[in-house]
Amino acid sequence: MNDQPTFSNKEQRIILFRLLSYLKPYKKSVLAALMLLVLTVIADVLGPYLIKIFLDEHVAKRNFELQPIIFLAIAYFVIQMVNVALTYLQLFKFQQVALMVIQQLRMDVFSKIHQLGMRYFDDTPAGSIVSRATNDTEAIKDLFVSVLSSFVQAAFLIAGTYIAMFLLNPVLAFYALVLLPLIFLVIYLYRKFSSVVYLTMREKLSQLNSKLAESLSGMSIVQSFRQEQRFNDEFDEINQQHYRAMMNNIKLNSLLLRPIIDIIYFAAVVMLLTYFGISSFDRAIEIGVVYAFITYINRFFEPINTVMEHMAFFQQAIVAASRVFNLLDETELEPSQKENEFELTKGFIEFKNVTFSYDGKTDVLKNISFVVNPGETVALVGHTGSGKSSIINLLMRFYEFGQGDILIDGVSIKDYKKKELRNKIGLVLQDPFLFYGTIESNIRLFDKTLTSRDVESAAQFVQANHFIEQLPNQYQQMVTERGSTFSSGQRQLIAFARTIATNPKILVLDEATASIDTETEVAIQSSLERMRKGRTTIAIAHRLSTIQDAEQILVLHQGEIVERGTHQQLLKEQGLYHKMYLLQNGLVE
Repeated sequence: MNDQPTFSNKEQRIILFRLLSYLKPYKKSVLAALMLLVLTVIADVLGPYLIKIFLDEHVAKRNFELQPIIFLAIAYFVIQMVNVALTYLQLFKFQQVALMVIQQLRMDVFSKIHQLGMRYFDDTPAGSIVSRATNDTEAIKDLFVSVLSSFVQAAFLIAGTYIAMFLLNPVLAFYALVLLPLIFLVIYLYRKFSSVVYLTMREKLSQLNSKLAESLSGMSIVQSFRQEQRFNDEFDEINQQHYRAMMNNIKLNSLLLRPIIDIIYFAAVVMLLTYFGISSFDRAIEIGVVYAFITYINRFFEPINTVMEHMAFFQQAIVAASRVFNLLDETELEPSQKENEFELTKGFIEFKNVTFSYDGKTDVLKNISFVVNPGETVALVGHTGSGKSSIINLLMRFYEFGQGDILIDGVSIKDYKKKELRNKIGLVLQDPFLFYGTIESNIRLFDKTLTSRDVESAAQFVQANHFIEQLPNQYQQMVTERGSTFSSGQRQLIAFARTIATNPKILVLDEATASIDTETEVAIQSSLERMRKGRTTIAIAHRLSTIQDAEQILVLHQGEIVERGTHQQLLKEQGLYHKMYLLQNGLVE
């Protein structure tokens, strides 16, 4: 899904309010932090006022009575010490809430990723998804940790400072209000231009992650085909684009952040001193008032500078949040299931006039119909792109189909609970995926109903125990990422054990023996026969020798079933299957 090129103020407000909605579960903590913040603002305002009293009532009037001066000194010291403690507590509270919010947001993102359908992953690079779950949520964390607390603190401090200035001199305080439109103009301009810059930065960072993830996952191909330089050049190009976006950001920050605010601050100080200078011709000016006003002006602009410096984080967070919310709002979910209490007991499968398209334009399956009786094996054969894997994807409910229906035991697969389907259908892929952990955890897959004995029995059943028991730690042997330390055949045997451990009613074998050498394949044929015995099996096979005993073989071509029958029947027909058989056995030139 493409991001918008820019954000209007209304869109930014919507994103901000949605982020703030994550604070609802922590209302009490936020309220406590705000109360602490109010107290720190009061302490900040009282400090200059006490010094103003000391200057006007004691220094200017040469009144050095010891007791009031000591009282003022103690009061000032106590206020500063209390202010330090309150500042620590309110910052701690704000950041604690911020971290809890980001923790929840990341869990929402992670959970959403597991709810998305395969179509989404087909269209979205893995690196882009990782970037949203990590980099973008980290940018949002800066919003809660640094930006919001500084914005709220600035708002309270500005309000408190203005109240103090009005109490001291309403006329001069009113003149200071003239500066606010200038400040708001600077903020408006910064938000307008920076949103475009930050969106480009986040997008380029996402592309960097995508390119890195692609390079890492395909490192063996990159090196074997000597593609290092090409990947370096492509990465460098994206990196340069990210660099240019960062430089644009630096230029924008250098112009519209502190320098502009400093100019307005200097103008305010000049205006203040001019006012007091002109007023001194007509009446005496209290030095304490001058000190207090200059201090309050500084206190007024200090939070504004802080806000402007954090505007960069704010814009990054808004852009990052938009990308995260795009993911959270993604409607391409995995196919939904009804909550009926149907139980899959026999394994009778029926495809009824199923038509399916991945992109909504080109049908990859056209009016597919066939029946698999309980305990039978049906093999799917055909050239690449004929639709074999698509049939498996629909049976496993990885994709939603629009036309026709798929029935198991006479019930549409849409009416089963997802848990029931997943428990009763065992899938073995051509390229098995192993998780980081132990061999036992990869077979068990954290199913608490399976004991260690069940895991060992499953491994023995598929004859994986022979190589496992020769390992130093046997079933507790650590598995590296994707099981790279094992051969492809060993990984496949572990996947076989994982599938058989759940005792499924239906077996789905997607080129399950393609990664196993001939010797190993022969050794596990008896295990495969035992696995299939009493179970309905759908097997995709390129090696026709592995499915000759299937009760039915379906030959697919361009999304249609063009032939069906047993091995001997199809050979007699001398059609597409016959040609494939002759090619594989080297009987034709």
